[in-house]
Amino acid sequence: MQIFIDSADVKELKALAETGLVDGVTTNPSLIAKSGGDFFETLRAICDAVSGPVSAEVVAQDAETMIAEGKKLRGVAPNIVVKLPLTPEGLLACKALTDEGHPTNVTLCFSAVQALLAAKAGATFISPFLGRLDDGGQDGMQLIREIRAIYDNYGYETNILAASIRTGAHVRDAALAGADCATIPPAVFRALYKHNLTDAGLAAFLKDWKATGQSIL
Repeated sequence: MQIFIDSADVKELKALAETGLVDGVTTNPSLIAKSGGDFFETLRAICDAVSGPVSAEVVAQDAETMIAEGKKLRGVAPNIVVKLPLTPEGLLACKALTDEGHPTNVTLCFSAVQALLAAKAGATFISPFLGRLDDGGQDGMQLIREIRAIYDNYGYETNILAASIRTGAHVRDAALAGADCATIPPAVFRALYKHNLTDAGLAAFLKDWKATGQSIL
């Protein structure tokens, strides 16, 4: 499963990209606003830091303007993916941009039939929001399983990009459910490394090694 980072903090993204474990980035208008920087300068810096797909979202509500915004975003860097809302106008824009060879990410997906429509519109990625469904008392991971089954039934090539990830358990369960990618906050990414038994085992190994009085170098 590919791991994307959901952030517009350029400094943090550069540091995480250096691990070699980050496959891409997702942004949205809220994250860009939080970064405090110029929209296009921030996107260029992110695309320079991460070689994989970088989702940048349109803000228009009608298909014609979404398409124009999408083309402008694509001019920022070759790894930009145009992020579009799962609305009738968004899917019209998705189909038009896809037909012209532009990669797309259809976002704010909350049902399997929405994901079916996005795949029929040619979306490169579909972003189901797991955490927000869980917040409402629904099973977000069941949505991933349903989308996986539908896409496999009909051979759709749209990548399932699990979004609104809150915990390491979400990442694990999304991988088990067959998500192609997960986009996660930086703090959740760092937490994936951690386990108390790993820390305890390392401490014991180092204690025993120190007692030998030896050195590898």
